[in-house]
Amino acid sequence: MQPINTSGAPAPPAAPRPAAPPSSLSPSRAGDFMQCPLLYRLRVIDRLPEKPNAAVARGTLVHAVLERLFDVPAAERTAARARAMVAGEWERLLAARPELAELFARDGGAPASERVAEWLATAEQLVERWFTLEDPARLEPAERELFVKTTLDSGLRLRGIIDRVDVAPTGEVRIVDYKTGRAPRPEYAADALFQLKFYALVLWRLRGTVPRSLRLVYLGSGDVLTYDPAEADLRAVERKLLALWDAIGRATRTGDWPPSPSRLCDWCPHRALCPAWGGTPPPYPLAVTTDPAAEEGERPAADADAD
Repeated sequence: MQPINTSGAPAPPAAPRPAAPPSSLSPSRAGDFMQCPLLYRLRVIDRLPEKPNAAVARGTLVHAVLERLFDVPAAERTAARARAMVAGEWERLLAARPELAELFARDGGAPASERVAEWLATAEQLVERWFTLEDPARLEPAERELFVKTTLDSGLRLRGIIDRVDVAPTGEVRIVDYKTGRAPRPEYAADALFQLKFYALVLWRLRGTVPRSLRLVYLGSGDVLTYDPAEADLRAVERKLLALWDAIGRATRTGDWPPSPSRLCDWCPHRALCPAWGGTPPPYPLAVTTDPAAEEGERPAADADAD
């Protein structure tokens, strides 16, 4: 494992990328806009850097282990083998993103080495729980970490990364997504499935066949949520995305990105800049228009990545 900076000095922040209008939509950014338009703006328009987050980093680590486990023969895909892969995948992740060492710098508490060990142990527990929910020895995914993109007839570009795609011998497709958190309450199941319906829409537009099944695997609570989509479901998702895109277009042109306070604000990386909490966002970096004709016909520019 690479040495971790224990001096307590923060790593220099990454330089923000130039501001640009959004050009495409992913499930995560669509979720940002639905949660809080200002959060979407700060991430997509202003492209403000965000400090490393231990929960997000652990999710990335666990996903890497579950992806790479399928590189070994089926008989060797055991819980012990998967747990043993955690430390090596952390080394790989840290090499690619050395700023993650900030997560374990001394803060007056336990030494960094102990904090890393405790954190890796929680990742190992999540990996091991997967084996109570699925049997990787009996699975041969058709795709892992599949990047997908398509352009709808409206011109809206959709893109994202699917954790796993399974294809049955008879051709039916199953989309699988791993979550390191806990399953939501039943009344929030529809919101949780939005991401997978987004992916199902993209695959349907790309391949012409509606996926047979969607599966959310919650490693934090040991639950599995499944849903069999119909074509009508995916058409409804497409209409929702077009409405979101129109709303994003209006906000992009007018510079009106209102905050939407909720309990999720406690985890927002940009809370200090939010007017709802006494902060001030940076000056809006794009040109603003109030031209009624633009409001009727224009959409966000298509010359920059939005995610």
